[in-house]
Amino acid sequence: MLGVMMMLLSVAVSADNVPAKRVVTGYILDKEGTPLTGAYVYNKEKTATTVADADGYFELTVSGDCKILMADYVGFETRMYEMERPTDVQVIVMVPSTQLQEVVVTERGVGAMKRRTSVVATEDITSKALTRAACCNLSESFETNPSVDVAYSDAVTGAKQIQLLGLAGTYVQMLTENFPNMRGAASVYGLDYIPGPWMQSIQVSKGAASVKNGFESVTGQINVEYKKPKIADPLFVNLFASDAGRYEGNAVGAVEINDNLSTALFLNYYNEEKSYDKNHDSFLDMPEMHSFSVMNRWHYQTPKFVSQSGVKFLTDKRTSGQTHHTMPADAGYDPYTINVNTNRVEVFSKNGFILDSDRNESVALIVSGSYHDQQSHYAQQIYNVYESNIYASLLYESEFGEKHKLAAGLNFNWDGYEQRGNVVENLIPYWKSIDENVTGAYAEYTWTPVDNFTLLAGLRADYSNLHKWFVTPRMHLKYDVAPWLHLRASAGKGYRSNFIFPENSYLLASSRTLHIADNLKQESAWNYGVSASFYIPIKDEELTFSAEWYYTDFDNQVIIDLDRDAHSVYFYNLAGKSTSSVFQVEASYPLFKGFTLLGAYRWMDVKSDYDGKRMRKPLTSRYKALLTGSYETPLKKWQFDLTAQFNGGGRMPTPDAANPLWETSFGSFTQLSAQITKRFRHWQIYVGGENLTNFKQKNPIVSAENPYSPDFDATMVWGPTMGRKLYVGIRYNIPKL
Repeated sequence: MLGVMMMLLSVAVSADNVPAKRVVTGYILDKEGTPLTGAYVYNKEKTATTVADADGYFELTVSGDCKILMADYVGFETRMYEMERPTDVQVIVMVPSTQLQEVVVTERGVGAMKRRTSVVATEDITSKALTRAACCNLSESFETNPSVDVAYSDAVTGAKQIQLLGLAGTYVQMLTENFPNMRGAASVYGLDYIPGPWMQSIQVSKGAASVKNGFESVTGQINVEYKKPKIADPLFVNLFASDAGRYEGNAVGAVEINDNLSTALFLNYYNEEKSYDKNHDSFLDMPEMHSFSVMNRWHYQTPKFVSQSGVKFLTDKRTSGQTHHTMPADAGYDPYTINVNTNRVEVFSKNGFILDSDRNESVALIVSGSYHDQQSHYAQQIYNVYESNIYASLLYESEFGEKHKLAAGLNFNWDGYEQRGNVVENLIPYWKSIDENVTGAYAEYTWTPVDNFTLLAGLRADYSNLHKWFVTPRMHLKYDVAPWLHLRASAGKGYRSNFIFPENSYLLASSRTLHIADNLKQESAWNYGVSASFYIPIKDEELTFSAEWYYTDFDNQVIIDLDRDAHSVYFYNLAGKSTSSVFQVEASYPLFKGFTLLGAYRWMDVKSDYDGKRMRKPLTSRYKALLTGSYETPLKKWQFDLTAQFNGGGRMPTPDAANPLWETSFGSFTQLSAQITKRFRHWQIYVGGENLTNFKQKNPIVSAENPYSPDFDATMVWGPTMGRKLYVGIRYNIPKL
C-alpha cells in the first residue's frame, strides 16, 4: 500500500481593517495524527516560508490576497493547498514521491523536541517518541527525556513522583487537554492513571508558565493530549508483557460519524499480580496491581463552533507488604500488609466559538469535574480520602493587527476532601472535612513589535476562601538574534495550597510519627529562567544545542522535615530560605542517515532551611546525565533505541545518632534501557529491557524484619527497587484513509 500523509490545516487569519498582510496558522500531521516536525510550508512565490515545529504547528505571514499554500515533506510529492475557507479544517491526502510498496514513516527525533516559535520554553514529546520505550503509562513516558525525572516515593506502594527543576511533582501543574488534573489525592498514583497508547503528545513547559490555566505552576506545567477522534486511526491496539509478570492491553477505536461529528473509545487493562521478593527481605519488591480504565470522547465541529467532551472511569487495586512464605510462624502474628483501592471518574467539556475569523477572535468555555475515592490501610493504619473537584474557565482571545494579541478570562476551582480512618481520628481530627474554592481573573498580552522579538506578559488575581487575595504576575521574552540563535527569559510567581495527607499518604508506609504544625500557609515562590537555543548547520544537517538556567526562590514553603528526628516527620512553614538552582545543557545531532544522538547534563542545587539549618534536599541526586540514540534502517523496517541514564549521588535524611540504620549519603548509579522494533504493514513488534545494568538499591526498606518496630521505614528510596526487566509487545493499527 502506498504511503500516505494527511495534512490537517486549521487556518485562522488575523488582519487589520485593510489586510495588507495576514498571519496564517495551522498544523501539519501524519496519517496517525502525529505532528510532522520540519515540514516546509510556503506561499506560491516563495516570498514567505516557515517550518512546522515539534507540535506540527506553523505560522506564516503572507499577503492579504494569498489563497494558495505549498507544503513539502521528505518522501512525498509537493502539494498545492488552496485556502478556499480559511476557518475550515482541511484534510489532504498526499502520494509519496517514490513507488516503493512501503508505509512511509516520518522522521522522528529522540527525547523531547523544543518549540522554536513559542515564546514560552516548551518541549514536546510526540506519540512517535513515546514508542521508543515501553511507555505503558505516563510515568514511563519520560525515560528518554532529559528534563523530567520520575522516581518511586517508597519501596512498597508503587507510588511515583515527578521531579522538575529539582523539586517534587506537586510543584508542577499537571494538565490534561489544557485543564488542571491529577491534583490532591490523585497526585500520589496519578502517573499510572494515563496509559501511554492513549496519548497523542505531552508538552513540558519549564519555569513560569501561562496564567491562563491558573496560578499553581511553580516549576512548570506538563500537559497531556489524548488522541483526537477526528484524526485518530479507526483502530489501534497495543499488547504488552514483561518477565516481571506484568500484562497490559490497550485499544483505541475512532469513528467519524459525519463531517461534523466523531467519537473515540479508549480501553486499558493492567495486571501485575505476580509476587516478587528477590532481595529476600520478606516484603514484595513491587505491589500486586490490577486496574481497568475506559474513556469515551466526542468531537463536534462546524465552521464557527468546536466542542470536545469526554468521560473517563478508572479502578485501581494495589496489594503489598510481607510475602506469605516468609511470615513468622508465631501464633497470632499479624502480617504487615498494605492495600490501596481507588475508584475515579472524570468528565470534561471544551467548547469554542469563533466570533471573527479575520481577527482570530474567539471565546471558549471549559468545564471539568472529578471524583476520587481512595481507601487504604497500612497494616493497622487506616486512611480513606474522598476528593471532589469542579473546574470552570471562560476564555476570550483576539488579535489586534499583526503585533498585538490579547487573552483574558475567568477561572473557578473547587476542591473538597472528606478524610476518614484512625489516622485522621488520631492525628488530624479537625481536617476530616476540608475544602477550598478559588475564583480568579486574568489577562495576558502578547506584543511582537518586530519579527524577531516577542514579549508575553500575564497577570491574574485570585481569591481563596482559605488564603484570601493573591496576585500572580508572569512575563516571557523571546529574541531571535539570528535564525540559528534564539534567546528566552522568563520570570513569574506561582502558588499552591498544601493538603498534607491526600498528597503525602505514601509516608504512612513507615513507623515515623507525624507532626503537623498549626496554620500551614499557602506556598508561594518566584521562578526565574534564561535559555539559549542554537541551530547550527553542519554537513547538510543541523546540530541543536541549548543551555538553560532556572532559579526557584520560595517566599513560603511547607517543609517536609525528615531530619529533625529519624523516627518522625515534621510539617511546618518555612523559616528562612528555600531555593532550587538548576543548570542544563543539551545537544542533538543526526550523526548519519537514520541515526540521531541526544546528550544532556543537568546540575541541581536544591537547598532549604530545616529547623534552622540549611541543607540540601534529601533523596535527590546532585546531577543527571542522559545519552540516548535512535537508529532506523533505510526502509524504516527496523528501529533500534538505546538510552543511558547517569544519576549522581545525594544526601540521605539524618539517621539516628545512637543507632544509625542507613548511611548519610548515597552514591551515583547508571541505568540502561534498550528496545528493538520491527515494522510490518499494519503491525509493529517490539522487544526491550529496562534497567539492563540490573542496579538495585540495597535494602530499601529499613528494619524490614520487624515492620512494627519504631525503626521501620519504607520511604528511604533514592534508586530503583527492581532489577532488570525484559518485555515484549505488539502494536496493530488500521490506518485512517
